[in-house]
Amino acid sequence: MKVLIDTNVIVDALTSREPWKESAEKIFLMAANRIMDVYITASSATDIYYLVRKYLHSTEQAKQVMGKLFSLMGILTVTEDECVDALASAVSDYEDAVIERTAVKADMDYIITRNVKDYQGAMIKVMRPDDFSALMEAEE
Repeated sequence: MKVLIDTNVIVDALTSREPWKESAEKIFLMAANRIMDVYITASSATDIYYLVRKYLHSTEQAKQVMGKLFSLMGILTVTEDECVDALASAVSDYEDAVIERTAVKADMDYIITRNVKDYQGAMIKVMRPDDFSALMEAEE
């Protein structure tokens, strides 16, 4: 199974944001245990770095965190095609539409995000981290 994780879930886990920390950490644990193939987009990587560096107040620590993140998760390229196609997406938020189009092109099974409502009309299944964790536990 291949899943694309939205920026908010990654940041929840890396910065221990309550009340979402626990469900985001479950996604990381599944990634670490290779239960599924987990990806972020290249554009999310830059946003995550910025937010983690701001949270940690340290460039070096942020780089270390990103290195660990990249060892757990693949990075999907965002191309001109996804950027242009996102303009015609049923997903109204442009940033989310780019993520949705990148996920579709990379044949992801799910997008995991806290903002499911932002992905109305997506061409791919979208789930909250806690719902996805429950689904995976039910399949075991």
